[in-house]
Order: sequence, then structure tokens, then C-alpha cells
Amino acid sequence: MPVRFGLQLWPQRTTWPEFREATLAAEQAGWDSVWVWDHLLAIQGPWQQPIFEGWALLHAAAAITERVRLGLMVGANTFRNPGVTTKLATTLDHVSNGRAILGIGGAWFEREHEAFGIDFGTTVGERLDKLEEAVPLMRRLFDGEQVSHEGRFYTLKNALCEPRPVQAHLPILVGGSGPKKTLRTVARHADAWNTSGDVHEVKSHLEILAAHCADAGRSMSEIELTISFPTIIRDNAAQAEATRAAQLAYNGITDGGGGVPLLLGSPKVLADTLRPYLKLGFSTVIVRMPAPFDRQTIDRLPEVLALLNG
Repeated sequence: MPVRFGLQLWPQRTTWPEFREATLAAEQAGWDSVWVWDHLLAIQGPWQQPIFEGWALLHAAAAITERVRLGLMVGANTFRNPGVTTKLATTLDHVSNGRAILGIGGAWFEREHEAFGIDFGTTVGERLDKLEEAVPLMRRLFDGEQVSHEGRFYTLKNALCEPRPVQAHLPILVGGSGPKKTLRTVARHADAWNTSGDVHEVKSHLEILAAHCADAGRSMSEIELTISFPTIIRDNAAQAEATRAAQLAYNGITDGGGGVPLLLGSPKVLADTLRPYLKLGFSTVIVRMPAPFDRQTIDRLPEVLALLNG
């Protein structure tokens, strides 16, 4: 399968004209998808920095593009009732004529919940239990069921999602690599999964996911495997590192990688670094891009694609 690339544009410290330009450039350069965060406060650097709301940005991007898939990487399940999330994704699917992906995760940033009076839950485990209950409800609503449900966290009474999504099967992507709960939710309910890490870490996660899939009676081949990296394309590593440092400084941080590998350098260096992940079954690479958005990296994607798909 040819590798696909997605562009995750940070919605903090940017403007709508800058975001619009980067999105249009991505579509023109051959990127497969565009992603944004789902956060209410900045998560990198000082939290007081400006940040746009994710769903609204995606709907705006849908209206100006024709080809790229669009999704949150990933939505905060704590922010919304699963029925509301389903309606937002369905509306995006109609605005984009069938290009929506519902990205969802358990949520982690307590400060934004505190700021806006959103229940964060008492433990990580509780948030992941909520995610496990929410995702199959979203699937049932997407699939046209009239849903009544009395659960630990959610109550639905004859809930209905009409109109249905444009896509016959709007994909649900679950992000995260928690071995006991998140990967179990992926195995049971997700159409796609996003993770990060070095090859050794990722291989370990895949083995756990495979075991959960076996327990759920699903094949791993039913799940699109996606992985994300901070990435800068330049002719040499020094140029890439300088550009990366300037981006981080602009966002008030010194390390925006979260401990994951950095892809910094020439198209050949990127392609060589990615091949081991592709051999593990990953078909989509998500590039994490802070503002100011780097046009050279966006525009030079075809060079990387030629090396990997040639």
C-alpha cells in the first residue's frame, strides 16, 4: 500500500489566514489529510497563548478544500456527549463531501478542564472507561441506529443522527497507546489508530494491539495504522534543526517533541527513517507542525513520496 501523509497543523499561535494558506498548500502538494488539535488552551508553552477551536477550524478547512481528509488528532472525549460529537463529525462529512475522520481520545490536559468547568474525572482509568463506552455509541449513531442507552457515564433516549454521514462508514480513529484500556478500545471499535515512538516502542504496542484484536475477534488488517512525528525537510540536518528551533521558540518552548523521534533533514533521511515503520504495517505518517507553518516542508513532500512509493 502506498504511504500516505497527513499534516497536523498546531492551532495555537497562528491566524486564520496563515492556517488557510498552509491547508491549501498541503492540498496542492499532495498531502492526504489535514489534522488539528482539540484543545481550548495552548498545550505547548504558556497556556495563555492564543488557540483556535478544532472542530470550527476543520469545518472552515472543509469549505476551502476539495480532496484532503480532515480530522482531529485527537478529539477530547471529555468535552462533549458522544451524540454531540457524532453530529459534529457528520456535519463535517457533509461540508467536506465525505472527507471526515472522527479522531477521539480520552483527554489529558487538566488545566483546560479546570478553566472551562468541564468534568475531568478522577483518574486516567475513568476517562478511558468513558472513551470505551462512548466510541461504540458513536458508531451506532453513524450507522443509522436509533439509540437508547443507560450506561455508567452516558444516557441516550431514542437518539438519532440524521442526516447520516456522506460516507457509508465514517472512520473512527482512536489515539493513544495505553496497553490495558486504550489499545483494547482500538481493537474492539476503531477503524484507525494513531501512536508515536521509536521502532522498538511501536513494535511492542503493535504486539499488545494484536493480542487485543485476537480477543475481540478482529483482524489487525481492519485497522489503519498511523504514526506521528515532528518533521522538517531541508537539504541538511543543520538547516532543519535551525528551523525547528525557531518554531519552538515562537511557541515559547524548547522541546516540542514529547520524547518522540524527530524527522529532521533531507527527503532521503526521512524516507530511510520511515521505512522500518512501514514494514511494521503503518500506512499513514502524520507530520506535527507548529506555527509558523513551514512551507518548504509542506511543498517538498512529493520528494519523500517519490522515494517511498517509487
